[in-house]
Amino acid sequence: MSAPIGVTDDRWRDWRAATPARLALGRAGQGMPTDETLRFGWAHAMARDAIHAALDTEALASALQAEGWETRSVRSAAGDRASYLRRPDLGRQLDADDAERLRSEALRGCDLCLVVGDGLSSLAIQRHAVPLLAALRTQLPAGLRLAPVVIATQARVALADEIGEALGARLAAILIGERPGLSSPDSLGIYLTHGPRRGRHDAQRNCISNVRPQGLSYAAASFKLAWLVRESLRRGLSGVALKDESESAVLDDGTPPAPPLPG
Repeated sequence: MSAPIGVTDDRWRDWRAATPARLALGRAGQGMPTDETLRFGWAHAMARDAIHAALDTEALASALQAEGWETRSVRSAAGDRASYLRRPDLGRQLDADDAERLRSEALRGCDLCLVVGDGLSSLAIQRHAVPLLAALRTQLPAGLRLAPVVIATQARVALADEIGEALGARLAAILIGERPGLSSPDSLGIYLTHGPRRGRHDAQRNCISNVRPQGLSYAAASFKLAWLVRESLRRGLSGVALKDESESAVLDDGTPPAPPLPG
């Protein structure tokens, strides 16, 4: 298809079929073509909406419960979205009342605490959390002791450390909406931490990113997470000390192994 009159096409235009990246846009005079300018505005608006939209926690809890998950709901110390965006530190702290409530439930002795946090894209959580956890359930080793799934609002990654500590979990994994990009307003990230507690830092976490149908599939992400859970429990560590070697963990027939729960 030839370029519209007045638009100079880019010779790399055919590469656009292989990537959602904004490349080979062409030009009109010294600027971008009108259609590309409009696409940029639309993508920017989608990213802004993803950041500011509120997570429908009731709908999410109902969907998870319908899949057989027990749930709890908490919030961070950021009282509203404006505070959350201006004060990242508040998003890493659990609301005092919610922290006390989790501790009072005495859910001690669990292996894994799964946290679902809105993060910077509630759209990612609304779209992907339920099918991702459904895929994960089939991958987790038999006998794994799970805490209730904790739905957290105004959440940053480190909020899972305090939640996991309150529940006495050996591991905490948070599914969280990643910072939206112009081609991916609904990207979900997963962060796994061994021995969760306040004060943990990013080097002590394993990260799985860009989980969505157009990126890393639910099946692939859940397989990676289940492998990291098994190895983290077996070795007693996570983060830079635990290299993700899940891609080599397949059987001769190409299917993933299902080893027993370590220790």
